[in-house]
Amino acid sequence: MEFANKEYLFLLLLVIPYLLWYLMYRKKSEPTMRVADTFAYRFAPKSWKVRLMPLQMLLRVVAFVMLVIVLARPQTQNSWKNKTVEGIDIMLAIDVSTSMLAEDLKPNRLEAAKQVAAEFISGRPDDNIGLTIFAGEAFTQCPMTTDHSSLLNLLQNVRTDIAARGLIQDGTAIGMGLASAVSRLKDSKAKSKVVILLTDGSNNMGDLSPMTSAEIAKSLGIRVYTIGVGTNKVAPYPMPVAGGVQYVNVPVEIDTRTLSDIAATTNADFYRATNTGELHEIYKEIDKLEKSKLSVTQFSKRYDAYQPFAAAAALALLLELLLRITVFRRIP
Repeated sequence: MEFANKEYLFLLLLVIPYLLWYLMYRKKSEPTMRVADTFAYRFAPKSWKVRLMPLQMLLRVVAFVMLVIVLARPQTQNSWKNKTVEGIDIMLAIDVSTSMLAEDLKPNRLEAAKQVAAEFISGRPDDNIGLTIFAGEAFTQCPMTTDHSSLLNLLQNVRTDIAARGLIQDGTAIGMGLASAVSRLKDSKAKSKVVILLTDGSNNMGDLSPMTSAEIAKSLGIRVYTIGVGTNKVAPYPMPVAGGVQYVNVPVEIDTRTLSDIAATTNADFYRATNTGELHEIYKEIDKLEKSKLSVTQFSKRYDAYQPFAAAAALALLLELLLRITVFRRIP
């Protein structure tokens, strides 16, 4: 801890003359009563009130010391700390097309994917993780970071209707989503570089084919784990109608062959998740990935830390005042 106004600490020297005055001259200034003979009081035991009388002086000293510390402005220290942790570089690529609103996974495919991805992120605190989202086009929602609190906030802000509201073009551009994630990993120095790509459809948009993106990932030493999410055959889909929502069964069309080829090309694995439980198990399996060393620099900012001392001073003053007007109250 550091003090912004160290000169105020010299006021603590005033405690010494106060203690000397209390010990040497305090009793002389207290009121007395003359009696003919003190023999009867010579061996009388002191009451607990008499024994606790110095407590008032102690509380005043504590309050004064705390107030001086508050004036000196105690602050936490700025610090830079370099450390080496075990981790890998990971980019999550998640499909946000309108078909991800299907409710074969609860509450729907995208919300289930976000929930499981959030648990995966929380379970790997030392990893450098980023997020790419894609539908008919792709963009980076969060670059790779070890600040997982910010990453989780950005993940939760991914809306299930982002494509339905026209914020990005609808469709499934798997090649573009994978290329966006790969571009974030191309300059990585980590020994292990991984993309986890999750989709519920087949590539029907974008200027780059999925296999071209897979070859680029392979050339950069990036492994791409692919996940096809959705039940078999048909899935319930909420269709907006006048005055509410009507559920219709839509066919599940996952290009498992392309997803499998992407994974095989990059020496990774392809998974199928037909329910939320299977999706959990898939992320647990990926969680067993090899780890490599990362160098992380942490910075902590300086903040004022006077609040505990101010509270202690106020408490000591209040307690001393209460004792003076109750337990140690004197009759003039």
